[in-house]
Amino acid sequence: MKIVVIGGSGLIGSKVVGLLRRGAHQVVAASPLSGVNSVTGDGLPEAMEGAQVVIDVANSPSSDDAAALDFFLRSGNNLIAAETAAGVKHHVVLSIVGTDRMLDSGYFRAKLLQEDLARSSDLPYTILRSTQFFEYMGGIANSSTESQVVKLSPALIRPVAADDVAESLGEIAVVAPFNRVTEIAGPHEMSLCDAVRRVLAAQHDDRFVIADAQAPYFGIRLDDRTLLPSGRPRVAPTSLDEWLSLGAAIEARSPLRRSA
Repeated sequence: MKIVVIGGSGLIGSKVVGLLRRGAHQVVAASPLSGVNSVTGDGLPEAMEGAQVVIDVANSPSSDDAAALDFFLRSGNNLIAAETAAGVKHHVVLSIVGTDRMLDSGYFRAKLLQEDLARSSDLPYTILRSTQFFEYMGGIANSSTESQVVKLSPALIRPVAADDVAESLGEIAVVAPFNRVTEIAGPHEMSLCDAVRRVLAAQHDDRFVIADAQAPYFGIRLDDRTLLPSGRPRVAPTSLDEWLSLGAAIEARSPLRRSA
């Protein structure tokens, strides 16, 4: 089976590409690094030729409202047009749990637009919404740090390992389209501030994390349900304790790759 991974050089994309190649699929790791740009459309017709499945894990290089909207609008429309022309049979999108509950943020409005483009197209599709990655806890801390103090909401989350999300995407790609949203979450609930505190401690980061119910999350005020799955999600196997015991938090200190 030929599978195109849009954003194939990023954190999730590179993991999905590796998993699918081990499964003997023909996999195209599509990103600007490989000459495929979903925003401009460059290289898309050639990448899509003969493809049965496209997995879109590309992310906007900016969380700015206008930039994110422009990215997901142009990328989504270009992908759907190219896939339709090539006769692709399954369009898979990676999204975020709680996207439809965080519409005060332009970034999440743009993510919902990405989902809506898939839903309104004629392509069979599956949307996988994931909870926050363990690997992104440092980035969440960076967004909320002032003078070595990290103020974060105590809202509940079920964070997940990037490896588990990649594995779910690989499984979804090779079965019949769901034509709906499905979710994946880690095995345990915890507060956002506690998850970040534990990851920073494992990274020997001496910033002080405090719980503040009024602290915004990328500009949004959270409650205890905002970042939790709304239904019965896939439950990923890796716990935060297990992830930390593998030393993964230290590896995640390096700058995360972002793909477009």
